[in-house]
Amino acid sequence: MADEIRVPSDSGRPMRGRGPRRGRPAPGSDSGDEKRENELTEKVIFINRSAKVVKGGRRFSFSALVVAGDRRGRVGLGLGKAGEVADAIRKGSDIAKRSMVGVSLRAATIPHEVLSTYGGARVLLRPASPGTGVIAGKTVRAVLEAAGVKDVLSKSLGSNNAANVAKSTLQALQMLRQREDILRGRGLAVTAPPAHVPAAN
Repeated sequence: MADEIRVPSDSGRPMRGRGPRRGRPAPGSDSGDEKRENELTEKVIFINRSAKVVKGGRRFSFSALVVAGDRRGRVGLGLGKAGEVADAIRKGSDIAKRSMVGVSLRAATIPHEVLSTYGGARVLLRPASPGTGVIAGKTVRAVLEAAGVKDVLSKSLGSNNAANVAKSTLQALQMLRQREDILRGRGLAVTAPPAHVPAAN
């Protein structure tokens, strides 16, 4: 079918086409950028399968450990259990989003060194200079990246259980405190940190 010919009121020349389409944002609109900023990152850390022996055979169930964060200082963990893997991941994701907490960061790293223990897992985190990257294992890395940490040194010193390592890492992030917050808590004046003086040779 041929395109209809429209004649604008301010011009005598016919103009072909169907006109502007409705429902599409203008090229300069930032609705897409706002949507991306509000999106959360999710990552499945570990999926476990357990079996229960019943009269007709074995019945399987799955549990999924999921981490969610906005990469700007908020992160949460969730453990979902279900009869199917997809349902377990969905439940874990919902729990992680509901349990998100804020952590104190300094630029792209952490304010100070911290050691956290959860069950048999022990996680050590140390600040790193810009460009170092996330030096960590799979489980610790997932939690740190979801929180927005880009430069950090870490070491897992205890159990390799993924759930305990992830919870220990989250607990370590919650233990972080900014220098200004500590001074205010002690009733002291907040002053600029002393400048670093290189040692003489």
